[in-house]
Parts: sequence; C-alpha cells; structure tokens
Amino acid sequence: MSGMSGANGDSVLVVEDDQEINALVGAYAELCGFRYRSALNGTRALQEAHEKPPALVVLDLMLPDLDGFEICKRLKSADATREVPVIMLTALSGEKDRERGRQCGAADYLTKPFNPDQLMQSISQHAKRNGYAK
Repeated sequence: MSGMSGANGDSVLVVEDDQEINALVGAYAELCGFRYRSALNGTRALQEAHEKPPALVVLDLMLPDLDGFEICKRLKSADATREVPVIMLTALSGEKDRERGRQCGAADYLTKPFNPDQLMQSISQHAKRNGYAK
C-alpha cells in the first residue's frame, strides 16, 4: 500500500436526489472500500466532481435540476473529470435510455430496483483506485 488511502481518488460520488437511496448506495460503496460522498442534485455533483475528482460516480438520471445524461456529458467533456467512470443507476430501463447512456460515455447502466451484488461488482470493476496504472 502506498499510504494514499483516504485520498480523494478513493471516493465514490453518489448523485441521487432520494436521500435514502443515496445513503444506501453509499453504504455499498463503503463495503467496496471507498469513501462515500453524496450529491443530491446535478449542480452540486458537478461542483464536487470538479473540486475533487472521485474514483467513480454513481449517477441517477432523474434529478431535480440537470438530468443525468447532461451531467455525464459535462463530466466527460471536462479535463478534470474526463477519466472518471460513471455508473448510471436509474429507474429508466428502456433500450433508448441505455443507448443514450452508452453514447454519453457511461461505464455501466444499472436499473432500479438494483441488485446490491451487481452494484458492488460494477463499482469494484470500474472505479479507478489510486496507484491504478493510468
């Protein structure tokens, strides 16, 4: 270990306006060994991600201000956050939505109600941990 634990790169930013679901997803991120950070809307999510880019973003698509597709596009178009993987976690299960998710650069697309094992597997698989070979 390189004494980097607790660094910002080892956090998962959960973007979800339902606080209970946000905390639940955060608990699963912690079980995967990450620090949990929360954003309840898109504006806050973008601020958080730019200030301290996380190892991964778990992103709901239906938020009170910006939709998740827009947030994903903005993250992928900014230098600071371009490399941050995004997992979309949403009630939108249609093929068109999945396709839009792929187009804006999402690493994975999971639907609610979500399977915790599947979520944790996706977090572990896609998150960029510190010391990760770039």
